[in-house]
Amino acid sequence: MPQLRLDELLEELQARINAARGTRDRVHSLLEAVVSVGRELDLSQVLRRIVEAAALLVDAQYGALGVIGPDGRTLSRFLTVGLTDDEITRIGPLPAGHGILDELIRNPEPLRLTDLGTHEASYGFPAHHPPMRTFLGVPIRVRDEVFGNLYLTDKRGGLDFDAEDESVISTLSVAAGVAIDNARLYEASQRQQRWLRANAEITNSLLSGSPRLEVLELIARRAQEITGAALADVSVPVTGTDDLVVELAIGADGDTRRGLVVPVAGTLSGAAFRAGAPVTTACLPGDDRYTAGPRRFDGLGPAVAVPLGTAAKDTRGVLLLARHRTEPVFTDGELEPLLAFAGQAALALELAARRSDAEQLALLEDRDRIARDLHDLAIQRLFATGMTLQSAARLVQHEGAAERVSRAVDDLDETIKIIRSTIFGLRARDEDAVPSLRARVARAVGETATTLGFPPRLSMEGLLDTDVRPEVADHVTAALTEMLSNAARHAHATRVEVVLRATADEVVLTVTDNGRGIPEGGRRSGLSNLAERARGVGGTLTTERPERGGSRLVWRAPLGVDHAG
Repeated sequence: MPQLRLDELLEELQARINAARGTRDRVHSLLEAVVSVGRELDLSQVLRRIVEAAALLVDAQYGALGVIGPDGRTLSRFLTVGLTDDEITRIGPLPAGHGILDELIRNPEPLRLTDLGTHEASYGFPAHHPPMRTFLGVPIRVRDEVFGNLYLTDKRGGLDFDAEDESVISTLSVAAGVAIDNARLYEASQRQQRWLRANAEITNSLLSGSPRLEVLELIARRAQEITGAALADVSVPVTGTDDLVVELAIGADGDTRRGLVVPVAGTLSGAAFRAGAPVTTACLPGDDRYTAGPRRFDGLGPAVAVPLGTAAKDTRGVLLLARHRTEPVFTDGELEPLLAFAGQAALALELAARRSDAEQLALLEDRDRIARDLHDLAIQRLFATGMTLQSAARLVQHEGAAERVSRAVDDLDETIKIIRSTIFGLRARDEDAVPSLRARVARAVGETATTLGFPPRLSMEGLLDTDVRPEVADHVTAALTEMLSNAARHAHATRVEVVLRATADEVVLTVTDNGRGIPEGGRRSGLSNLAERARGVGGTLTTERPERGGSRLVWRAPLGVDHAG
């Protein structure tokens, strides 16, 4: 009997020693986890370390960390351990905060469950989600703010999470809150330094006289890099309309967005343009407030549109930034430097406009000088040369030589007429006369950008404003409007090119698109109208099919300009 009692005492002592050793080892593991979490400064790495350490400390098969979004009701980020990439892909979108997850968001207190499926708040699992039974959830607080929650499921060995597990994870959550706060402060200081460097770079670019589009691209690219955006667009208003055109597009297939025309009403950029203040959304493609414009934001999520100006009436454009759907939303702390950055962009646009006005004024003054020199010097010299040749022609006995001199005199007369026509064009002012053909064509092309969804390419050559008669100019403008309208309604094109050229004998209008072409046997009332209009001024209309597809319409009319006098 004494030997039996001694064995029992020794066994009890050994059990206590083992328990003490286990407690010591667990405390040691907890301290190691706290040190490991606190060692990181990158926020993403801190969060990843926290959830990995939590799962390891309580021997959980699955772990997750959900970051609560700005609305305080949903999760903006969700990190997991224990699931493979293939499992995550099959499960689909990450949880937003329903069921048990929502229970912990609404009531941020530790929660232990033996079977989470029996809880009244249980929401069930999506398809392809592994089964989970035991559950331990603990909130993470950063100062007085609930930053997110730790979720742990399925303790290995089929055991339940106990009070000691809850105590260990609660202790870890306190250390995690400190580590997260330090990481956020470090991230904010680093981001502030990057903004300062970018501001200095842009200021230097502005003062060095860089082109407007180059400065805008620098602004958009730096904003995209610093905010981690997948997309950065700069949109400017289309004169005389309630639309914006994407002048600059970076990232996320920017070539397809550049040149797109979007309405002010029903778009994120339009809302910021109209309000003169930043506008944000947690999910750009799915936001019910912004349903207009082309669907070009699939796969993206949080977005912000920042006006380029100090007030609604001074807004010169909008900077749009959008992140991938798995990225966090834009916070108030990010909007403040963005507004200052947008002020730099507005300054770039203002300086570019002032520089353009100065260049235009210099151009007009230079035109006046050229016109004056042509009239006072060139024409007088050519006239004197012609008079001399006419006098010399009477003394030339050789018939062939006399004919050549006569042709030279005629060429000089023709040159004088062309120079006079050029002088008239140089001295013409929009405010002093009916809008020129160039101006009317440019306006028609600009207005069609709204219906096409992109601006057509335009090039003009020759003496369009002096050699084309007013009645022919009217027909040219009407024919162009009809061609562009047909392209917008029927061609389904993504590129339209307009070329207007005046030669010595005729004016030629060519409109080319890459659409589906002119169908055989289709309605041709529009083409008939164009052909009739051409015949009315003695011209023609021809239709062609380029090698790369689409259609090409060529409308011609003779100039019929009388240069006499």
